[in-house]
This record gives sequence, C-alpha cells and structure tokens, in this order.
Amino acid sequence: MTQDIKPRIRIPSQIKAGEVIEVKTLATHDMESGQRRDAAGKLVPRKILNKLTCTYNGRPVFEAALEPAISANPYVAFFLRATESGTLDFAWTDDDGTVHRAKQAIKVG
Repeated sequence: MTQDIKPRIRIPSQIKAGEVIEVKTLATHDMESGQRRDAAGKLVPRKILNKLTCTYNGRPVFEAALEPAISANPYVAFFLRATESGTLDFAWTDDDGTVHRAKQAIKVG
C-alpha cells in the first residue's frame, strides 16, 4: 500500500493576467476501497484520499470530496482565473487523517 503519495501538478507555462487556466493534478495512491479481499480472504482495510483542497495565494479555489469509487492514482482537473503571480497549495487528506501537501508556483506575466 502507498505510504507517501507522489503528486504531479501541471499548469500552463505562460499565463496572462486574468486568463482562465486549467490545473491538472495526479496523485499516486492505491485508493483501497475496503471491499476487496486479500489472498487469505481477509478484507483489505479502506484507505483512500477522501479530500482534495487547493488554495491560490491563501484563498480557497477548489475542493473535492473523493469517494471509494474513484480509481487508484486519482486525476483531477479544474479551471481558475490567474490574476496574479503566487502559489497554488494542494492538500490531499487520507482516511487516517494524514495530509499530503504539494505546491506549484504560478507566474503571471
């Protein structure tokens, strides 16, 4: 089972002020639903990323509740209006309360 997710974040390399951009993120995670059995017939405990949040310069811009039906290595894309240079801060929350974080700089020119 995955111990530490490996998030990938993609944004356009050139962004104009006020432009709407697509933000893409993929997190490496098994997303174990709790409904599968192991080789011994025991239920594999549920362990999923259940929440994704993103802030842009400290302001919330995206939030998603993730459920067991989401596949392993969840991919999420959303749009935002880039008004100024700054930082996107991502937080993925795991079932056990662990929060995995990643940052992506945005340069608006």
